[in-house]
Amino acid sequence: MSTTAETTSDAGTLYVVGIGPGLPEAMTQQAKTVIETADCVIVSNLYQEFLRADGTLPETTADIDDGKYTRPDGTEQELLRSSMGSQVELAIEAFERVREGQDIAHVSGGDPNVYGKSDLLFTMARAEEATDVPIEVIPGVTAALGGAANLGAPLSNDFCTVSLSDKWRGWAEIEEKLRAAAIAGFIIVLYNCWRDYERAIEVIREERADDVPVAIFNDAGRETAGRNLDDETHTICQLDEATTHDDKVGGMGTSIIVGNHETTVWRNDTRAFLVTPRGGRDVEDF
Repeated sequence: MSTTAETTSDAGTLYVVGIGPGLPEAMTQQAKTVIETADCVIVSNLYQEFLRADGTLPETTADIDDGKYTRPDGTEQELLRSSMGSQVELAIEAFERVREGQDIAHVSGGDPNVYGKSDLLFTMARAEEATDVPIEVIPGVTAALGGAANLGAPLSNDFCTVSLSDKWRGWAEIEEKLRAAAIAGFIIVLYNCWRDYERAIEVIREERADDVPVAIFNDAGRETAGRNLDDETHTICQLDEATTHDDKVGGMGTSIIVGNHETTVWRNDTRAFLVTPRGGRDVEDF
């Protein structure tokens, strides 16, 4: 818990790395480089699978001996499995490893600052008085942005994200935020839809027209590597139909975009898209 000039000058860096959806082509080059070159990578089993797809991590577990493996250049890297029940212990271990001079890549899905790992590590650093530990956050593509890209242009105006997880806050607070966002006309992106998404939709319906477009999407950017349903999916419907698509809500990987009065469904010869023009502008406004 103490800080010294010696540990600071010799310390490594704790990188909180957002890998987006987890597939190689959807990860920034910076994230890939940090993971490939780190002395230690803290990563869940799910993201280990994704990071093996292009050799960012060893292709098979047979290459790993007791969590360690030797890279082609002869240097050694260690993998620590991250799980929900070990976050505090892993954060403390990461601080100690950085003090010893190691570079640590702590992997977060999506973006670390959007319901990811950033707040955990900074909260732990404050609690442990780890002012000597250098921390850098590497951004990634969050589900809202990945899903929006697949759907066209639904977030081109003001939008917000709301998590439906009540693990750290009560439903009254969640409902208050949903209602405020609906009244203000924000495009709303719902995360953690496996928790009371029907309840959330009903709150929004009290403040927003039933015919506004809604998109339910799963595992944005993961293509055929989706973890909840057979693969990446997106479904477009109206707000008053959203709760009739239970079969499309597959778990933690499901998010929902609720449009506003300016959002429209546009179809080309291939498929349907959602479009929210910025400020309601039209072609002549350009």
